[in-house]
Amino acid sequence: MKPQSIHHFQDWFEALHTTDLTQVAMMRLDPGSESGPDLDSHPSSDQVLLVIEGSIKGKVGEESIILSKGEFITIPADIPHRFYNDSDSTALTFNVYAPPAYPPNSRG
Repeated sequence: MKPQSIHHFQDWFEALHTTDLTQVAMMRLDPGSESGPDLDSHPSSDQVLLVIEGSIKGKVGEESIILSKGEFITIPADIPHRFYNDSDSTALTFNVYAPPAYPPNSRG
């Protein structure tokens, strides 16, 4: 198994590694950007989202949240969610999906 860097992804979203049971992805939200115009959900996958740079706001289910660097949440399967960055700096998140939510090597 070869180590991989989280610093080489190029799109706003990229699935970096996928196995049969888990998937690791990075998401970059530049100032003023969002994860999508609508709430999204992963019908069969839990998601752990860790903010590694900046901060994001979002809605998870009925709850509005703010996450800063070093904070994470677990989003259960099938819970609608959406994130956005209304700050002046880029936000990066490290995401783990179990089981995988996207095809291997997905990019946004």
